[in-house]
Parts: sequence; C-alpha cells; structure tokens
Amino acid sequence: MAKETKYYELRKGEEKHVFTGKTPRQAALKAATRGFKDIRLRERGRRNKDGTYSIHVFKGDVKIVDAPANRPDWLPAKVKKPIVKKTGVERVKKI
Repeated sequence: MAKETKYYELRKGEEKHVFTGKTPRQAALKAATRGFKDIRLRERGRRNKDGTYSIHVFKGDVKIVDAPANRPDWLPAKVKKPIVKKTGVERVKKI
C-alpha cells in the first residue's frame, strides 16, 4: 500500500506556505526549489502523544544545472536542482 500524501506547513513571519509530500524531506525539496534556505516544517493536523508538535528542520539550497540530454522541447536548457540537509527535529508545545 502506498503512503498517503501529507501536508507540511512552513511559516515565514505571518505567512504560511503549505507543501505536500509523503515524507518531510520531499516537502523540504519542494520548499528549497521555491528559494527557502532555512526550512522548518510542521505536519498539519498531527500532534504527538505528549501534546507537542514535531518541527522538522532542514537547510536548503538550489543549484542551476544543465537539463538532461533527453529533455522534452518545453523544458529549458537549465533547471533548478534542490539540495536539502536535515539538521534535526524540534518538539514544541505551542505553535
């Protein structure tokens, strides 16, 4: 059975950004593609048994690389390649 898609929320000031993915890393890759460097994701609608929330912390970056040789015509010659590194998981009582 395939994992179901989850929603991860990234807060930047008062703004909320929602990224989807089956894992926090997949959502972090999408956030890095959009230009976020300090990525702190919380799974929406989920709380730990002790009443805390898990915040997945990543460092993100994006590189511009050459597209593959077998690329379709509509794909540009240079594409973004996201890079993320998980730095830890924080537990907070209040969001």
